[in-house]
Formats: sequence, C-alpha cells, structure tokens
Amino acid sequence: MNLLTVFMQAPAPMGGGNMMWFVLIGMFVIMYFFMIRPQNKKQKEINNFRKSLQVNQQVVTAGGIFGTIKEITDTYVVVEVANNVRIKIDKNSIFADSTAVNNQPK
Repeated sequence: MNLLTVFMQAPAPMGGGNMMWFVLIGMFVIMYFFMIRPQNKKQKEINNFRKSLQVNQQVVTAGGIFGTIKEITDTYVVVEVANNVRIKIDKNSIFADSTAVNNQPK
C-alpha cells in the first residue's frame, strides 16, 4: 500500500456530537452553581456591608488594620486606629466588622 493512499483516506465519521454539547452545558452549569453564584452572593454581602457603615463602628481594613470609623464620605472613610491617630482609607478597602472577626472560632 502506498503511503499517499493512507493519508488520502477519509477519516471514519465520529459520533457523539450531541453528547459533547451536553457535557459542555453541564460543565457550565456546575461552574455557575459552585463558583460564579457563591462569589456574586458574597460580593453583594460585602457591598451591602459597606453601604451600611456608620460612625463609631469598629472595622477591619483589607490590610488588617483594626480601627473605629470617625468620618464617612462617598469614596473614603476616616478610621481612628489609636488615640488621635486617624487614617483616611478608600471605602472599598473596608473588609469586615471587627466584632465579627473577633468572634470567629479558632
């Protein structure tokens, strides 16, 4: 048999084209319910927390700084970290309420 005739032969038809689509759709559904949806839910909770910030509330920044809110604007928050030591930070870097962080089981 000539090598050229081997390469020129048509490949055998492959079945299961519909099954491939079911697998792809199934993978997307699994990714949505186990990765995308929980992340969106968590992001909504964080945004709601940041909208409900109040003066004299104890918070933790994303950098791990504990402090008490002294002033709130649309874009930044003034946090007192010690007596008469105040820092201005971006509102998006507020991570959590410090009482929630302190009450976590170890």
